Amino acid sequence: MHKSICLLGLNHRTAGVDIREAFALQDSAFLEQLLPAGHAETPVREAMLLSTCNRVEILAAGREGSELAELLLCRWAETRGRSPEELRQVIYTHRDDKAVRHLFTVASSLDSMILGEPQILGQIKEAYKKAQEQGKTGAILNRLLHRTFFVAKRVRSETRVAASAVSISYAAVELAKRIFGNMGDYKAMLIGAGEMAELAATHLMHAGIQSIWVANRTHGRAIELAARYNGLAVPMEQLFSRLPEVDIVISSTGAPEAVIRASDMAGVMKKRRNRPMFLIDIAVPRDIDPDVNSLDNLYLYDIDDLKEVVEENLALRREEAVKAGGIVEEETQNFSRWLDSLALQPTIVELIRRSEQIARREWERSERHLRLDARQAKALEQMLGAIVKKINHQPITFLKKHAEAEHGPQYLHLVRSLFVLDEAEDNLETNELQGEK
Repeated sequence: MHKSICLLGLNHRTAGVDIREAFALQDSAFLEQLLPAGHAETPVREAMLLSTCNRVEILAAGREGSELAELLLCRWAETRGRSPEELRQVIYTHRDDKAVRHLFTVASSLDSMILGEPQILGQIKEAYKKAQEQGKTGAILNRLLHRTFFVAKRVRSETRVAASAVSISYAAVELAKRIFGNMGDYKAMLIGAGEMAELAATHLMHAGIQSIWVANRTHGRAIELAARYNGLAVPMEQLFSRLPEVDIVISSTGAPEAVIRASDMAGVMKKRRNRPMFLIDIAVPRDIDPDVNSLDNLYLYDIDDLKEVVEENLALRREEAVKAGGIVEEETQNFSRWLDSLALQPTIVELIRRSEQIARREWERSERHLRLDARQAKALEQMLGAIVKKINHQPITFLKKHAEAEHGPQYLHLVRSLFVLDEAEDNLETNELQGEK
C-alpha cells in the first residue's frame, strides 16, 4: 500500500506560550510510546518529533488511509493528559505534499518568528539525530530529512534571506563589526545582564570578541552571565574606572535615567588618549545621554538607529523569501514525485502476478483436453512463462522510465487501470469469463 506522510504541530502563531508548554513533548519518551519495539502492526511506520520553545511538531510516515493524523493527535493528547478536542483547536495538520512543503519551509527559516534565523535548522538536525538513534526513522523520513537539509542549504546559498541583521542585539554587533573590522583585537563591556545583553554577548562571541566584561547592579547576575562567556564581572561602582580599557559598550539596563553622561565619558576618553570607542544604547528609556555624541572619537548609536537598520533588513529578507519560496516549491514537487514512485515496485509485482495467474488458469483449463507427455507439458509451461514476461516487458519499461517524471503518478494509475490491478480476484475472473462470451 502507498505510504503517506503526516505532520501535526502547533507554533507561536497558533498557540500562546501557556498552550505550547501544556502540550510540550519529550522526544525519546513520546517516540517510544508512539512506535514501541516490535511495532509491525501499528499504522505509524516512522516518526520524528521537533520540540522547541516556539513549536512542537510530529512528523510521521505510515500506511495510506490509516487515519494517521487522528492517531497522532490522540496519542499526543493522551501523553499530556488532555482531551483530543482541546488539542484539535490549536494544531495544524498537513499531509503528503503539504507536509513536505511545510517541513522545507520551516527548515529554511521561512516560518520562524524572526525570518531567516539560523537556529531552527540545527534544531531539526538534532531532532532527526535523536529519532535515528532510537531507530524510529526509515526509508521515507531518512530521504525526506536529508532532502530538507539540502533545501535549507539551497535557500541560504541562493538567496539572502538570512544575510542581514534583524534583531536589535544582532544589529548592534553587526554595526560594531563594520567599524572595527577584526573583532578579535578588541574588548567589549555589557552594561546590564538581561535577555538583550545575553543575546548581544552571544553575537559578540560569534563575531570573534575574545574578552567580554559584564557590569550589572545585581552583581551576582553579572558574575553568572560573565562566567557563561568566559568573561569578567565588573562591579557597577568600578564602571568608569574600567571603561577606558574597553572599545565597545552595549548598554541595556532597566534604569529610569541615564547611566552614562557626557561628563563621565570625557574623563574616560582622556584616559584612552582619544582612541575610538563605540557605544550602543539598546535600552528604553535610554542609558546613555545623547550629549555623549559630541565627544571626539566616541560614536553613539541608540535603539532608534538600530530599528531603522533592522526594518530595512527585514524588508530585504521578505523580498528574498519570495525567491526562497520558489525553491521550496520546486523541491516539494521533486520529493512528491519520488514518493509517488514508491508505488512502482508493488505495481510491477502485481502486474506480473496477475499475468501469471491468468496464464496458470488458462493452462489448467486446457491441460485436461490435451494429451501431452511430461516433456511436452513442461515445454508448454515454459513457453507460457516466456509469453508472460514478453507481454509485461513494455509496460514495466514504460513505468520505470516515467516513475519520477512529472506525470509519473498518472502513468502509474493508467497502467493499474488498464490491467485491472485494483480489482478483487473473483471480479477479475468474472470479467474474463464475460469477455469470452
